[in-house]
Amino acid sequence: MFKSDRLLALDIGASKLVLAEFRATKSGVPQLMDYAVGKLDIGSDWEADTSAYIVSTIREMMREHRMKSAPLVMSISGQAVFPRYVKLPPVGRDKIMQMVHYEAEQNVPFPIEEVVWDYQLVSDVGTEELNVMLVAAKIDSIKRLTDCVQAAGLEPEIVDVAPMALYNAVRYNYPGLEGCTMVLDIGARSSNLIFVEENRIFSRSIPVAGNAATQELMKEFDVSYEEAEALKHQHGFVALGGVYAGPENKVADRVSRIVRGVVTRLHAEVSRSINFYRSQQGGNPPSRVFLAGGSSVLPHMDTFFREKLKVPVEALNPFANIPVSPSIDQARITGDIQLLGEVAGLALRRSLTCPVEISLLPPDIVARRTLRRRQPFFAMAALGVVLIMLCWWIYFLRMRKMLGERITKVEERVGGLNAQADKLQKVRKATDGVYAKADTLASVVRLRTAWLDMLVAVRGTMLEGMWLTGWDPVIEDGKITAVSISARGFLDQLKDLSDATATEQFAARLGQLDCFTDEAKITYEPVVGSDDFAREFTIQAPLCDPIVLDPVQKSAPPGGRPPRR
Repeated sequence: MFKSDRLLALDIGASKLVLAEFRATKSGVPQLMDYAVGKLDIGSDWEADTSAYIVSTIREMMREHRMKSAPLVMSISGQAVFPRYVKLPPVGRDKIMQMVHYEAEQNVPFPIEEVVWDYQLVSDVGTEELNVMLVAAKIDSIKRLTDCVQAAGLEPEIVDVAPMALYNAVRYNYPGLEGCTMVLDIGARSSNLIFVEENRIFSRSIPVAGNAATQELMKEFDVSYEEAEALKHQHGFVALGGVYAGPENKVADRVSRIVRGVVTRLHAEVSRSINFYRSQQGGNPPSRVFLAGGSSVLPHMDTFFREKLKVPVEALNPFANIPVSPSIDQARITGDIQLLGEVAGLALRRSLTCPVEISLLPPDIVARRTLRRRQPFFAMAALGVVLIMLCWWIYFLRMRKMLGERITKVEERVGGLNAQADKLQKVRKATDGVYAKADTLASVVRLRTAWLDMLVAVRGTMLEGMWLTGWDPVIEDGKITAVSISARGFLDQLKDLSDATATEQFAARLGQLDCFTDEAKITYEPVVGSDDFAREFTIQAPLCDPIVLDPVQKSAPPGGRPPRR
């Protein structure tokens, strides 16, 4: 999450490792704090697996120079990659990746799933033609080197290519260059040729370098690789045309001739590369040459190429604009300046924006770094979930407390209400008793009123000259089902009709009352004698609604509704 101001830059060469420590200044420019050069003791067996040598050499350099682990930017040899330069029609940025991926599948000489590749636009979007540089390497080759670095306790952030690192170093340290500049990096197994011209870049790896001279010396003197290396460094120089060491030093004479022959082959390859760059890439001939690499320090190397190419030739200074710590001995860094170009360019990759930014990190490291970058977000998400759960827990505790307090208050209030309810229950029972008594009394009153209403109704139906003499209820099964009505009438006032006597007429009228059914019948009517002045009779009139004698039953009054007058 926090960017370190320390940086380690590692250049893995064929015979040497260069490990440098940088520290970012306030302006962001890296400052060289220390460096170490380690030799890989592999002898002449160039096909041997150097993994163990790389791991042990890195550990030894870090231990001797007391370098601590820090973010690492590393570079691999230009011989290990496949650079391709393609031209694309002008398209928008959203389609560039699709076209570049197609070109990578067509130009990389291996299945695309077996390589790790990256690309760099070397012309601006919107121009008539897009120039793209493709760089690819076998995943196995890159992973072997990154595994070595990880085994030594370091974690690579960027895997650059040595020629591209040199290109960035030149562009930063020589910002005012005009025309075409050629960098000739002469290493042990191969030489890298880099053309720097405006925004154009072209790189080529040449399989002629210092080891070619060592191999020739081994054949010439029939000695081991180590002895041939010693001869090259002790007596070797690039002999100028017709000038050699002289007869007084026959060994130096023979060595210088062999070295010149190898460098002549190198010059032939350089000349072919220049012609290819001019014809295929549309570049200009170089107007200056910078020498770099361990084999470029052979005496008269600069003079040889200056005479052959007819342009100024000088050693590359990768620290023209990059500061160097005063603690580093100036004589020491001057003697190793030809080896430090790559690490200077690597340091610029992490500190500043560079013209060429290629990275060939293996997929497993990319996935691991992606996961590591996301881990803080995962941690924050997990923390957020924990905080949410904690907030909910606190909320539930608070709600539980509030609910408990509220329940306590409610229970207290319910207890008071229960006491009041008990009192109300007692009052209700007393009230119910009063209501029962009142209902009994009301029933009695209603019955009495009903009998009076019924009596008034019966009297209203009597014929002229009749009067009541008796009123007796008929009780069956605890109910008054009928009323036995006794009456008399004056004979001189009672008028019998042709089809009914006065008594029958009265019985019919009783059947028309609401309180009686139409089944009233005469139960007693003696024969009238000659001496009688009145008629006596009894009629039994059934009630429409029998009256229950139990006063608790709330029976309707006889007749259901007031009788008709």
